[in-house]
Amino acid sequence: MVNSSLINFNLVKLVYPNVTMKAKFLFLFLLVYGFQFAQRHDIDTSKIIQLSGVVVSEEDLTPMPYITVFDKSIRKGVFADYYGFFSMVSFPGDTICFSYFGYKTSTYVVPDTLTDNRYSIIHMLQRDTVNQPGVTVYPWPSKEEFANYFVNMKPYDDAMRRAQRELSGESLAFIAARLDSDASLSYGYAQNQRYTKLYTNGQMPVNNLLNPYSWAKLVKDWKEGKLSRQ
Repeated sequence: MVNSSLINFNLVKLVYPNVTMKAKFLFLFLLVYGFQFAQRHDIDTSKIIQLSGVVVSEEDLTPMPYITVFDKSIRKGVFADYYGFFSMVSFPGDTICFSYFGYKTSTYVVPDTLTDNRYSIIHMLQRDTVNQPGVTVYPWPSKEEFANYFVNMKPYDDAMRRAQRELSGESLAFIAARLDSDASLSYGYAQNQRYTKLYTNGQMPVNNLLNPYSWAKLVKDWKEGKLSRQ
């Protein structure tokens, strides 16, 4: 089959040899456009169908927003809204394509036995799953760096152990004792003093110097060497 556009272009060259190249292309464009426009008038407009519907996911029937709905027969399309609803003009026998990122492109053929000019559908899309081969990710780009890290690593000083050590009660108390008091700490200290005073109202205040539990804790810390580290 001979390309009609090529024949039309050669015909323009023969009839108008002195016409510029831009004028030739403009004439060719108008000729092709007029031919297509004439073809569209051959369609029976009484068979126009208002096709509407909702596009949902096949897995959980969730409406899929902004789906591309394209009519391959008349080369026109629309986008679905946020709720997956679309509405477009089509003809009986047209092929409708539904496409969405991450899902398989599917088609739907408008039935040619419809008696009404309105038709509604619910179209489901299937997720497009691509199985890739397994990939092993190593934290070192080369064997040399791995050997260097393996030789110099501290096997018992991992991140979890460091976090437990830094967040232990002794470490937090050691840091808190060296921090300056802010407004909240001063308020808490004053409230504790007030509660202690109310608790010992009418009697001698508590003196930890005579508290046997405090002495036992002091002796235990001294034996374990905690006092020397502080």
